[in-house]
Amino acid sequence: MTTNPVSSTPILRTTLIWSAVVTGFLAVVAALVGYLVDGQTGLWSALTGVLLAAVFLAITGASILIANRWYGDPLYVQIFFGIVMGGWILKFVIFIVVLVVLRGQPWLNAAVFFVAVVVSIIASLVIDVVVMLRMRIPHVSDISLPTEDPDDAVGNAPAIENDPEANSGTR
Repeated sequence: MTTNPVSSTPILRTTLIWSAVVTGFLAVVAALVGYLVDGQTGLWSALTGVLLAAVFLAITGASILIANRWYGDPLYVQIFFGIVMGGWILKFVIFIVVLVVLRGQPWLNAAVFFVAVVVSIIASLVIDVVVMLRMRIPHVSDISLPTEDPDDAVGNAPAIENDPEANSGTR
């Protein structure tokens, strides 16, 4: 298996892994707090809020990872933004559908749901910042330097035509 040359790939994979871990932790804490606030209604509201936030945040990371598979293709930029924008449209449609379905449900406490979503999003943003700060990726990792040209062999560089010393063989 070859490694992906796109520098954002390891960052996104790390972010998705940590987001899954933190989502599990948040689900337990939110369920407990939701249950203490409003019983079983609060428990289900909190779990729904955490799950909804986790799904939305995972769609963005997954869409970028999927789009990065076309790196090097002449249409990479168009494919990348098409997939990422498609993910955003998908999130918008899911959001509208979820709001319509959840509106007026007797088992949903809107305040607990809202707080669970906001806390989950803030936790995800903290994860994103921590992962980005700890990643050790060079600023120019996605480019090839001129010295890495396979056609240039060391010591076989062409002589400069206007340099008499280079053409005479003496220095």
